[in-house]
Amino acid sequence: MKEGTCAFASLIFLEAFLMTLYSYFALIIFTFLLIFTFRVYFLFFGKTEFNPVKFIARVAIFGAISSILYVVPFFNFQLPFVPPFLSIHFDEIPAFVCGFAYGPISGIAVLAIKTIVKLPFSSSLCVGEFGDFLLSSIYVGAATFIYSKKRNLKGVGLGFLISSFVQIGCALLVNVYALIPFYLWMLKIEPMAMLGIMNKANPLIVDIKWSYGLLAVVPFNAIKDILVIIITFIVYRSIHVFLRFTPKKKTRP
Repeated sequence: MKEGTCAFASLIFLEAFLMTLYSYFALIIFTFLLIFTFRVYFLFFGKTEFNPVKFIARVAIFGAISSILYVVPFFNFQLPFVPPFLSIHFDEIPAFVCGFAYGPISGIAVLAIKTIVKLPFSSSLCVGEFGDFLLSSIYVGAATFIYSKKRNLKGVGLGFLISSFVQIGCALLVNVYALIPFYLWMLKIEPMAMLGIMNKANPLIVDIKWSYGLLAVVPFNAIKDILVIIITFIVYRSIHVFLRFTPKKKTRP
């Protein structure tokens, strides 16, 4: 009995130690990301009115908002025709807004921050989080890069259109060839058991590869991308003036 109590106490101590170690590691990575983002932005986009303190603070704020939208279940919801492990969340919206305002590296930094925050709460051995970071980075990075080269409404539309198609294609391939096989191997799940979960959500899914990819992954990402695009456009149009470091000078009549 005494040995069992000591072992239990040791496990609790080890868990607390690992969480503390992770907290320090996350803080170091978080600081490095902000500094790296600042240096890249200043190198390529810096101007005389550039304010590094405001820039770092704003990237951190967008990262915090993205983390809340990613971690808190209240801001996530599921679609009825896809498996329960696919849920729509809007953490990409702050990354898009930050990326449109300050460049693609800033948007990806926001995604990295929310991923680091989410890792301790992972229910997928961190695989889902890293996969989501990869796909979101492609989505946000492509759109904001195109907009940085063509800063008008046409650039926004072209960026969203190209990035959506690229992201959906990558999501299909990553799920079929990487995520699902890895889950089956790591979690020791039988393929038929996984198929049962998918088929329960959508009876049209008859296999765990292309049927699942085309009937679940593609429509899921298409709907998510449309919602993210609409909300991002509304939000950015509403606040982009306030994201400038210095207001535009008013011209005299």
